[in-house]
Amino acid sequence: MKENLQKPMNSISQRLENVKKLQAKRWENEDHWDTLNDLLVKELDEILLIEPENTSALINIGAIYSDMGENEKALEYLKMALNLGSEDKNLFVNLAIVMVYMEKHQSEYLEYLEDAEGKIENPLTFKAYFDPQSH
Repeated sequence: MKENLQKPMNSISQRLENVKKLQAKRWENEDHWDTLNDLLVKELDEILLIEPENTSALINIGAIYSDMGENEKALEYLKMALNLGSEDKNLFVNLAIVMVYMEKHQSEYLEYLEDAEGKIENPLTFKAYFDPQSH
């Protein structure tokens, strides 16, 4: 009976994979956009309760908040992942996207894009949506 109490180590990775799949589905179901975003935030919050320093979850929740137009919140989560030493390419791309939306100085976000250059994308993370036409 004991093994039921402890979640297997890969359950967080599994949940992050599911988050990534659900995130991709938002684009096919735009009429359920808000509902899906709420679900994603809820799931990522739960993952972060278990592993507060899970940089993949931090990067993903940052991307979702950016997609929802909540850039201040997005930046908070992305900076946490940065401060934890994440080298994920998506982190740097998302930081740049959020800073463009917040109309930060070009030099600030170009630095993140340059940092992203040599990095590798973590398969469990995703990029925030960027619409250059929206500004």
